[in-house]
Amino acid sequence: MRDRVWIVAGLLLFLAVITYPFWHGVEARATSQPPVLVLPAHEKECVAPISYMRTSHMKLLLDWRNSVVRNDQRKYVSYDGKVYDMSLTGTCMKCHEKKGFCDRCHEYAGVGTPYCWNCHVDPALAEVKRP
Repeated sequence: MRDRVWIVAGLLLFLAVITYPFWHGVEARATSQPPVLVLPAHEKECVAPISYMRTSHMKLLLDWRNSVVRNDQRKYVSYDGKVYDMSLTGTCMKCHEKKGFCDRCHEYAGVGTPYCWNCHVDPALAEVKRP
């Protein structure tokens, strides 16, 4: 019976550790609301359904890269039959901007910086030099 205090203290410590994520989230008033993205006003549809793009856009971009670089195939036929150029800067970046769309979503998801920009130039930052 002398160990009753230690048992109760151990149980309370165990409950505190197990429930820490819950009460810490409540205290921090954290929400799981996704970021408000700047969507294009002039386009109503993307090259694929939104649900697919949210989960698999990187697979689509990698498939495009492989098709263009390895097979010299530059046209993509979407699920609804529309034909698009397989181009990150020419197709995707016409509607979406890096800061207002890509970076905001990647920060929310905690997946890091997209490595697209290791090779591609953000069109909003690039200076177009024409002869």
